[in-house]
Amino acid sequence: MDTSAHATSPEALLEARRRSLRETVGRSLQTPPADGSPLTEERRKYLLDEVKDLYWNDLEWENVTGEEELEGGHLIELTFPGVLAFVRGLLLTEVPDDSPVGPSPRPQVVEDFLHFLAGRILALEEATAEADGNGEAQDLSLTSELLDQVLLTYHGISPEDVGPDQPGSPSTQSNAPGRPAADQK
Repeated sequence: MDTSAHATSPEALLEARRRSLRETVGRSLQTPPADGSPLTEERRKYLLDEVKDLYWNDLEWENVTGEEELEGGHLIELTFPGVLAFVRGLLLTEVPDDSPVGPSPRPQVVEDFLHFLAGRILALEEATAEADGNGEAQDLSLTSELLDQVLLTYHGISPEDVGPDQPGSPSTQSNAPGRPAADQK
């Protein structure tokens, strides 16, 4: 199932991925709670820029070193550790009792990042269609898998809930250049 071949906008791509995820888990998707305190546009942009920087740094590190590539492909949790930790932090709703600060979930920033990733996927698909660039194909595959993983985290779905042959599960990661294995069916 190729959820991006017909998508013409980041919003359409995200809706297709979410629809596929809903069908896979057989239930509606939870929206994470937001902190009631206001989030200024300046602060929201700052947090989004931080997670984008982590994405670019993790992606570049993997492209330079290739150290997280295993026989079966890349493990997204190892390729993008900074991104995924930051996303989990933005969605944190509980802290230890002795924490001096309470949780301050900011799911709107994660939603902004999901739109960034979806836009990046569409741009990479266009670039790989125009040129036979192996680097773009790998970036596309990694970014697509990262989008799936962030969606799972955002909606509170464990990889076990989606099964071994679905987006975001370790066994589907990087089985083919340019697309997650689950998108090739």
